[in-house]
Amino acid sequence: MVMLLATTPYVMDRFAPISPTETADVRLNSLVRWLQGLKRDQRLDLSSLRPASMDASSRRYFRIDGANGSLIAMDAPPASEDSRPFVRIAALMKMAGVNVPEVLADDLAQGFLLLTDLGDTTYLKALSQDNAMQLFGDAIDTLIRWQLATKAGVLPSYDDALLRRELRLFPDWYIARHLQRELTAEQNASLEQMFTRIVTANLAQPAVFVHRDYMPRNLMVSEPNPGVLDFQDAVIGPIAYDVVSLLRDAFISWDEVLIQNLAQLYFDHASVVKLPVPPHFEDFWRDFEWMGVQRHLKVLGIFARIRYRDGKPQYLEDAPRFVNYVRSVAERYDELAPLARLFDELEIA
Repeated sequence: MVMLLATTPYVMDRFAPISPTETADVRLNSLVRWLQGLKRDQRLDLSSLRPASMDASSRRYFRIDGANGSLIAMDAPPASEDSRPFVRIAALMKMAGVNVPEVLADDLAQGFLLLTDLGDTTYLKALSQDNAMQLFGDAIDTLIRWQLATKAGVLPSYDDALLRRELRLFPDWYIARHLQRELTAEQNASLEQMFTRIVTANLAQPAVFVHRDYMPRNLMVSEPNPGVLDFQDAVIGPIAYDVVSLLRDAFISWDEVLIQNLAQLYFDHASVVKLPVPPHFEDFWRDFEWMGVQRHLKVLGIFARIRYRDGKPQYLEDAPRFVNYVRSVAERYDELAPLARLFDELEIA
């Protein structure tokens, strides 16, 4: 089994406590004032406030000590982040039996949340050849529990418009902005044809609750295992989507045999509990691969956008992993051969 770890973890674990009075960080100072108001009820030690993690969005997370251990303070600027879906979906996932942070207090107008702490050991940090089957098995069981809770009309739909809008990130940001290339009329028409084929295949899958970023970086080694984070963009969509997110990750690569074995494990468990997977694994595997192409192209665009719009270049370092994902699938299916040719023509590697 081959495992390639990303060189940049993008997670801050242990930092010295923050002294808000010594910083010009306006939102941090506002967060501290809000926590000051919660200090008595939550028994918070404000002097213990320190960075916990950051992500690709403008959200930030801080760890703070309470009477019974550490808690997480989330800063989500309302101008760019709407915290209401986080609160609503946290409750929905908890009802489904998923281990998610509990919202202890919130100020949605300011974009502040106080959450229970699921620890600082991500799957990305913990996964190894020795524990992969156990940790992934737990993640698959939790994913199935989430999918079984699916109810129509509860979450937004992962529909044609959204899938296509995500795919447009690839030509708009990765090709045009990052590669500084302009597609010919023929190349653009071919790419649009590929998008139509991909989205049609994606939407032919049964729809279930989709976390939308169910990957090792957002799963915490916890009790019960795993703890699940970053679920605020959840939708109802293709059943293979979260399985792809879990097994073909942004920051860690696994041997293809292991990926197929784990996909088979998901398929077998999902079949037993009557989730709407196809009757044969080969059909599910095709759905998995075609769903992956949509996600991988989207992520290439997102990583480029994060670099050039948001000033966070480190994510684009993992672009070759996604290029390899796309190429390997496109070369296996005749219907996707034009996509493989486009990658060759643009020398995307």
